[in-house]
Amino acid sequence: MLRIAPALCWIVLVTALALSAENPKTPDPWAPWRFLVGEWVGEGGGGPGQGTGGFSFQFDLGENILVRKNYADYPPANGKPAYHHDDLTILYLENGAMKAIFFDGEGHVIHYTATASLDGKTLTWLSEAVSGTPRYRFTYQKTGADTLGLKFEIAPPDKPEAFAAYITASARRKK
Repeated sequence: MLRIAPALCWIVLVTALALSAENPKTPDPWAPWRFLVGEWVGEGGGGPGQGTGGFSFQFDLGENILVRKNYADYPPANGKPAYHHDDLTILYLENGAMKAIFFDGEGHVIHYTATASLDGKTLTWLSEAVSGTPRYRFTYQKTGADTLGLKFEIAPPDKPEAFAAYITASARRKK
């Protein structure tokens, strides 16, 4: 009996190691993005004028996607009528890379690669460079536990790295 016990322990240990090798713990790919989950109120301005709005981030499909719903309202200004903007972005993992696809009420569809800075405080969506079309960059900067800085930039079609701010805003988490 004493000879069987070490053999059984060895079998249990080898089996446990084999199972852990098949199912290694992987880091949470959503970790840098989790602080965005919830509802936010924002204000800022730029090309469209000074506006207010809000957005939310919610996980869906068993935390396989992160859905952002956004709206912005701009009052009439400089002879322009009031303007309302809605958009939806879905973040997802594809072959180990974070991607995003953006849709808005104006018919735009933009494909992004999404990255997080090493410290997790800056999240950037960068659109694909497509000949003859503008390029877009959207940046979230964590400025506090419940505050963000936001910047949406556009680069002209002939200079895909020459980004200029189109909208700069700040947001705070709804309590």
